[in-house]
Amino acid sequence: MTKSPEGEHPVKAFGWAATDTSGHLSPFNFSRSIKNEWGFSTYPMLPGHEIVGEVTEVGSKVEKEVTMDNGIVQVTLSSPDGFVTGIKYNGIDNVLSTRNEEDDRGYWDVVWYEPGKGGDINIDKFILRRGSSGFYYYAILEREKGWHDVDIDQTRIVFKLQQEMFHFMAITDDRQRIMPSAKDRESGQPLAYPEAVLLTNPINKEFKGEVDDKYQYSMENKDNKVHGWITTDDTPVGFWLITPTDEFRSGGPKSQDLTSHVGPTVLNMFTSIHYGGKEINTEFRNGEAWKKVLGPSLVYLNSAPSKNKQLTLWTDAKTQMDKEVQQWPYNFINSEDFPKQDQRGSVFGQLKVNDRFISERLMEANSAYVGLAAPGDLGSFQIETKGYQFWTQTTKEGSFVINNVRAGNYSLYAWVPGFIGNYQYQYNIIVTPGSKIDLKVIVYEPPRNGPTLWEIGIPDRSAAEFFIPEPYPTLVNKLYNNHPDKFRQYGLWERYADLYRNRDLKYTIGVSDYTRDWFFAHVTRKIGNKTYEGTTWQIIFQLESWKSGNYKLQLALASATEAEIQVRFNDVDRANRALFSTGLIGKDNAIARHGIHDTGVHTALSSIPAATATALVKRTNLRFVSWHRLGRQRESAADPVPPPQQDSEAVHGASTIGAQTEQNTAGASTIGAHSQQGNATASNVGEQTQHDTVAPASNEPTDPSL
Repeated sequence: MTKSPEGEHPVKAFGWAATDTSGHLSPFNFSRSIKNEWGFSTYPMLPGHEIVGEVTEVGSKVEKEVTMDNGIVQVTLSSPDGFVTGIKYNGIDNVLSTRNEEDDRGYWDVVWYEPGKGGDINIDKFILRRGSSGFYYYAILEREKGWHDVDIDQTRIVFKLQQEMFHFMAITDDRQRIMPSAKDRESGQPLAYPEAVLLTNPINKEFKGEVDDKYQYSMENKDNKVHGWITTDDTPVGFWLITPTDEFRSGGPKSQDLTSHVGPTVLNMFTSIHYGGKEINTEFRNGEAWKKVLGPSLVYLNSAPSKNKQLTLWTDAKTQMDKEVQQWPYNFINSEDFPKQDQRGSVFGQLKVNDRFISERLMEANSAYVGLAAPGDLGSFQIETKGYQFWTQTTKEGSFVINNVRAGNYSLYAWVPGFIGNYQYQYNIIVTPGSKIDLKVIVYEPPRNGPTLWEIGIPDRSAAEFFIPEPYPTLVNKLYNNHPDKFRQYGLWERYADLYRNRDLKYTIGVSDYTRDWFFAHVTRKIGNKTYEGTTWQIIFQLESWKSGNYKLQLALASATEAEIQVRFNDVDRANRALFSTGLIGKDNAIARHGIHDTGVHTALSSIPAATATALVKRTNLRFVSWHRLGRQRESAADPVPPPQQDSEAVHGASTIGAQTEQNTAGASTIGAHSQQGNATASNVGEQTQHDTVAPASNEPTDPSL
């Protein structure tokens, strides 16, 4: 019996095809043959990538490239590799850098390796739509069951633009400027790590003496929706990456990563171990099966009629971003791996806060972050990278709606600015296509064991409220002069040793002001050539009334890099063993990367037992916070940036630090809030909160040793 072509050649393939005269493309399964066994093959024949658009070129080069053209944008892809080798727009033959090799212009990049080994993989899917001034890209990453162990440190798409044309970079309304060139960096002086360069002989002399570092342009997921570059010629052209959703990114809305930087380079970072270390890599073991869709996102190009209209391109890019957000999820992706809007669900409700030491009534969780992520432990969304995440922010009444959720099993997580800790809904939430899940009123009870004695800072997952010094005049990035994000200036960690040359920081509750007297990062002090010592900060507080009992100390660290925090009370000479130690914590390197926080938040809770609490006295008490263990330089090829100094430790100043009494009253909840607004109700507690007024001070703290 004669076999069918499919039986004779059982090589199954998948592609996109128009099934009628509408020209609409949909998934299509077929059997692949390229050897003319069927008798009617024509050559050249190009199997492989998903390409939507008009093929405009044929001939001898068709085996090496494919060109898509919709009359506005022309995109050329290499074959079979799928690199973006050319983008033609508005009279520019190629906006990508033709100085670079074809595999180094536009590409998907997945940095993966077997444990103990290394390697890379590139994956590409591109869509060019009629009438679109740009093209879409997405990737489907998949592992079949039984595959070998793999770690993925980074997943991104990269575009490198023409150096001679693109000089103006914009990532937010207040973070945009003419940028130095790649040549300026090459002729500059590397600083503590290769990414940071002092521009010593730039082509544009206005940049001389500035520092450039790609990490100075990082952005949080919640804000990272559009960024790119503009040419500076007479008819400006803009090149933008637009990402309408964060559902395929990891770490939650406050997770941050790279955007655009000198090159000119444009990145869309989907996952990475920046600002988190190996704790947030994507790890597969024991033959785990997995699939995830990254994207689609949009490469958008626009143009202006004259040079004085240049900045209108940024406004237009933001307008296009808003349109993409409104159109999400896209209806033109016909894949079973990408659910449309009617195949998704929604979750809504109202979040309130219960803190009996602040209010007898439930309080609205104003501007809280509420999200769905893979089921896990409390706060696990910060390090979860395999699944999808869906986040929103509450209204002032605490109401929230999370729309367009993929079907699946989730936990609901939340946190409320001003209250320490994380919230997690007690049950898993199963979202099905079309479901609308009303959680009604849910209540967060922050970890509190009694009234607040004192507190330093705001529990908001950032150290931005603390004192941030001015940078060295010879190590500035002018973009951040008089900017709210001045923590992105290079070398601020070294300023601590300048301000506290002989003695460490002392902070007096009721007198000091954390906005000027609490250094934003608890770092080591340089005492010689590549020699550093740990530092010990003192918190001085008084107890007007005191009685024996248990006390609890809470610290929320915004960032930590290979450091150990130790806590002592009234032990000036450190004669006794530390009352509390975190052990060695942190791998995020956020200080060197100019981040005011890392991917997650390190919360340390320490109960001070009654026996130890007798060390507290009625009047003045000293609390010592020491960074005891020195860190080590990182040695990971995928994460090459070392800590700010060789053989140093680096831990951001705590997002909030506070102390409480434990009131073990029968019937009282043992969980409560640790809030900057906490009011002590017990008569034996001396209360001090951040709202105390203090006398005006100079811009920088005074060294207590002077």
